[in-house]
Amino acid sequence: MTLTPKESSLLKDMIGEEQLCAAKYQKYANEAKAPELKALLSDIASTEQEHLKTLNQMQGGSLGAVPSQIPAPDKSNCVAAQYASPADKDADAFLCKDLLATEKHASALYNTCVFEFTYPDARKMLSHIQAEEQQHGEMLYAYMNANGMYN
Repeated sequence: MTLTPKESSLLKDMIGEEQLCAAKYQKYANEAKAPELKALLSDIASTEQEHLKTLNQMQGGSLGAVPSQIPAPDKSNCVAAQYASPADKDADAFLCKDLLATEKHASALYNTCVFEFTYPDARKMLSHIQAEEQQHGEMLYAYMNANGMYN
């Protein structure tokens, strides 16, 4: 796959976005107060690392097999947590709100990329990653909703 200059530039931006996402999720997993949130954020951090790997491969001109389906999101950690204090809950709510905003931004960037790429399988891969980003937002929302953090 040969990338246009615009595609290369967009991939560079997306690689930076995925690096930020992966780092934020890992950092926030370490900072989270509730074990359920720690587990959720660690799981999402792993997926973000896979996105980064895929984008780096695309930047190198190769494209792996485009997944045919997106697995259903794992919401097993999106349950009501027991917080030791209101301050702990507020701290976790901040992490979730920041990550939800990050997912909204990443999804919007992927939307642009899907329209700008010329190679159909690249568009399919980017669309697949975008759908996973939207699932991350769905899981964050489910956790926040279960814990009275979404208003």
